[in-house]
Amino acid sequence: MIVKRNFNPIKVWAYIQRPMLIIIFWTLLVWALHEYVFEQKLVLNFTPIGIIGSALAIFIGFRNNSAYGRWWEARQLWGGIVNCSRVLARLIITFTDSHAHQENYDRDRSEAFKKSMVLKVIAWVHALRLQLRGQSSWEEIEGYLTPEDHQQVVHTTNQAYALQMLMGKHIYQAMANGTLGGFDSFQMEGQLLALTNYQGGAERIKNTPLPRQYDFFTRLFVMFFALLLPFGLLGLFPVDYTWLAIPISLLVAGVFVIMERTGAAIEDPFENQITDVPLTAICNTIERDLLDALGDTPLPEKQRPEKGYLD
Repeated sequence: MIVKRNFNPIKVWAYIQRPMLIIIFWTLLVWALHEYVFEQKLVLNFTPIGIIGSALAIFIGFRNNSAYGRWWEARQLWGGIVNCSRVLARLIITFTDSHAHQENYDRDRSEAFKKSMVLKVIAWVHALRLQLRGQSSWEEIEGYLTPEDHQQVVHTTNQAYALQMLMGKHIYQAMANGTLGGFDSFQMEGQLLALTNYQGGAERIKNTPLPRQYDFFTRLFVMFFALLLPFGLLGLFPVDYTWLAIPISLLVAGVFVIMERTGAAIEDPFENQITDVPLTAICNTIERDLLDALGDTPLPEKQRPEKGYLD
């Protein structure tokens, strides 16, 4: 995620390089033909071109709103994951400790259950991050699981879901051996259900792109407008100053290209790009909070922006 206020022009150029090179070449060609081949006659009425530009601005605005809606929904889903992870960890710790007065209470067993379950929650958020980004570096979650659990999880098709299955099994094993009791499992299962719903929402965004017609026709109309623009601008300047149509055309076309590319950059928020939702930083926050709740030290270093970008 970009957190800095100012942008490096070189990085902006990388996003718009291909269409802008075409537009620069075309604008220079139109001006040269107008001056030296068609003797100042290569001019179109600017009014219809201006109307096209106004309609295109509305179309791009609609597309960009839809793209931002996807990005913001993704951020809200992960905000929910942060809260549910904290609640689930709190329930695991407080419910386990609440049975210390019972005759069958085993401190070592209860402490092992608490740590194992909280570490599985941390493993789950990291596994979901890796899945959404299409990464397979499963050694990142190895330290949170037993070797048997790690091998079982990494050989499944949906690692995050497999971790939820493991957590569910451990909850009912704890109910059976007396580590948990009463209605503890119901409330924990409620939080697992919420995490499952958040995972499903994130997977929906990942697997369902913005309708491709929006992307195709937006790019097509922007290029069509940019190619028509110099013909209309040539007629707005005196004969000796028609060259001004070149920078003005590039400036106006560049604005439309940047607007179109802005929407395209944020419509898929889980692609491990600088414009994405900062999943690594969110997972780092969850990990620090849950380990702190367990009393583990030292905590992982807090993830901070680097050069204006938060991963």
